[in-house]
Amino acid sequence: MRKRPRAGVVGLAAVALMATAFTGPARAAWETPPAAGHQATQRAIEAAVAAGVPGIAAEGRDGGGVWKTAAGVGDRTTGAPRGKNDRFRIGGMTNTFVATALLQMEAEGKIGLDDTVDHYLPGLVTGNGNDGRAITVRQLLNHTSGLFDFLADQQYAETYLTGDGYLRHRYDTLTPEQRVKVALSHEPPFRPGARHWYSNTNDVLAAMVLEKAAGRPYAEEVHRRIIEPLGLKATSNPGTSALLPQPSARGYSRLFAAQPDRIDDVTETNPSQSWGNGDMISSAGDLNRFYEALMRGRLLPPQQLAEMKTTVDNPDFPGASYGLGIERLTLGCGTVLWYHDGGALGWISLSAFTEDARHQLTFNYNANWGAETILPIVNAEYCP
Repeated sequence: MRKRPRAGVVGLAAVALMATAFTGPARAAWETPPAAGHQATQRAIEAAVAAGVPGIAAEGRDGGGVWKTAAGVGDRTTGAPRGKNDRFRIGGMTNTFVATALLQMEAEGKIGLDDTVDHYLPGLVTGNGNDGRAITVRQLLNHTSGLFDFLADQQYAETYLTGDGYLRHRYDTLTPEQRVKVALSHEPPFRPGARHWYSNTNDVLAAMVLEKAAGRPYAEEVHRRIIEPLGLKATSNPGTSALLPQPSARGYSRLFAAQPDRIDDVTETNPSQSWGNGDMISSAGDLNRFYEALMRGRLLPPQQLAEMKTTVDNPDFPGASYGLGIERLTLGCGTVLWYHDGGALGWISLSAFTEDARHQLTFNYNANWGAETILPIVNAEYCP
């Protein structure tokens, strides 16, 4: 939904023409027959599949209960359909989990949002005009730090995100320090606090701050504070395991810009390459439970939830603004939503919800193209 640089993930893939991605007929399965409020959403989902997205899994929640659907294929080779309970890589939605854990620690007096990055990671952010002494934890979380996005580095993208480079290096283990170093080889695009600009480097550093302040791996802290208390059985941090837990679909990407009709299976990828900024795995159901608990105050005290919902304008997406791990959007029909999206090679995910979380929709594409079909699905659900 937001227009941001996502080299090799959503940004580059979304501009590719949709062609030969769909194999087999669209299929749908409902927990209950679609209520009147979801029929338009179902049509929009099926239209996205018809336009070229291999498959989509979705779950909506409102006063009518829980509605689940799956359309298209989960495996282009076998023709197996998408499953409504599929697990998938959630990409940038990982940072809502990190932000929530950091805000819990702020409430406990263990960190300060206006502490500098250098306070927790001394000497790490330096060089080429980058200065961790001038960047705060808050600026990492609302993406106003000015740090370059390592995914936008051409050499990094060619090595790990596109073409033969990805196919050669998909199983490589990377450290967060290696990816931060790529970002720091560039001058910052703007001074800290000057504007919002989404940079995956912020997310990696936020997870590193969490890990340093907690004194344990960030994955353990997220599990202890969020996953276990909420009983999110389909949600995990996979470490370096390239496999997806079952049930799941295959993930697909167009890795070669010069071969727009070529589609590669990118299901297996070493998640250390997206540690902290996109490595988590979840399901539509678990994500709805997480965002419902978050927005209803079950995870954060009122002060910290208010801080999370304090936004800065997103100049690249009129009508949208970014908080601390969640985003606010006013649709054309006037409906105000909070949301977060997530892109990863082979996957696009989005959770959108009203402020009281009484109306939610989460869906996932098992491909990282077709981004132009996302907003029509959201509009169908929230602008009847």
